[in-house]
Amino acid sequence: MALAIIMILYVSVGVLAAVGSMYLSHRFVPARFESAFYGVFLIFIAAFYLAFTSYFGDESAWRLETTAVVVFAILGCLGIRLPILLIAGYALHGAWDLLHEIHQHSGADVFVGRQSTQVPLAYGAFCATFDWAVAMYFVYRRNDWVAARA
Repeated sequence: MALAIIMILYVSVGVLAAVGSMYLSHRFVPARFESAFYGVFLIFIAAFYLAFTSYFGDESAWRLETTAVVVFAILGCLGIRLPILLIAGYALHGAWDLLHEIHQHSGADVFVGRQSTQVPLAYGAFCATFDWAVAMYFVYRRNDWVAARA
């Protein structure tokens, strides 16, 4: 019961963080630069997994987590020009977050065939909510981004 309440709280915070980010970026970042802002942001949020790997001392998780960060960094960089890749990057990062959360609570030793890092409690629920909400926002904004660059 306590875990369910914690998850609900973190999902709620994820929604609020996404709404706040969408509002602030829409209001203060010109459409021409908004995809770049979110592309760079994807790189930073993916890099959190390297910080968790270091913090929790998960030496065997470095290869998996570094590979994932590189993939998300590529999607973030390419997504600046191709909004569909930014949408895919955030959607996949949300799934990555949620898979970490599920893996951690399942008690399994391996994740996608390899050792993954631990994450703070409910971090995956928060991030998946945030990532999927902003991915939906990108679907709404992508035509504006393309038009602003033309």
